[in-house]
Amino acid sequence: METLIFRAKSSVSFKPIKGTVFKTQNSYVYQEFGKTKADEDILSLNFLYFNPEQKFYPLLLGFFSTNFRREIDRRALIGAGVTYQIFNKKNSWLKVALSSEYEHTRFDEFIFNIAEYNGSETIDTWRGTLWTSGKYHLFKKKVVFSHEFYYQPSLQEKNNFRWQGDVSLEFPLWEFLSFKINYLHTYESIVIANQNREDRFLTFGFTLKNYE
Repeated sequence: METLIFRAKSSVSFKPIKGTVFKTQNSYVYQEFGKTKADEDILSLNFLYFNPEQKFYPLLLGFFSTNFRREIDRRALIGAGVTYQIFNKKNSWLKVALSSEYEHTRFDEFIFNIAEYNGSETIDTWRGTLWTSGKYHLFKKKVVFSHEFYYQPSLQEKNNFRWQGDVSLEFPLWEFLSFKINYLHTYESIVIANQNREDRFLTFGFTLKNYE
């Protein structure tokens, strides 16, 4: 069986005005098995941080995504929150954040695993999100361990929630090139009927950086 997998990811940060940092993370995934499309997903995460050198700092966020296999035509979130830096050293950091977002999701189908949502192609809700993320340089920078977890319940419906865990090990090969192992585990409580709520991905690849 012929298999085609293409994944691309970028991350850019800059300071639009003094005291603020804008960060955008964008990714694209395409997978094809036996000439049958299995995935074609877009994810764009955008943050505006205010005075991020402080221990506590506020943020604004805006997300956009699509998911072929979950039959999500588009999903958009916009919200605000606050981040607390537990520690932030030269080569290691650990942060937690709390935010609230308004979400609009349009599906390609209208029959769900939870019957009360049947008949509507869109689900709109307010959410709260608890985030934690960290990055650590280990063994004299020979290994970089990163993690990001979030739990995102609806503030209106208790059966509407999702969570994600993302863990990676990076092995620098050169100043701008690393070999990376990544494990991603996601869970979504509301899905189109007969779909799995959980996804697990173990990937291997190379990371190219244009700066240190």
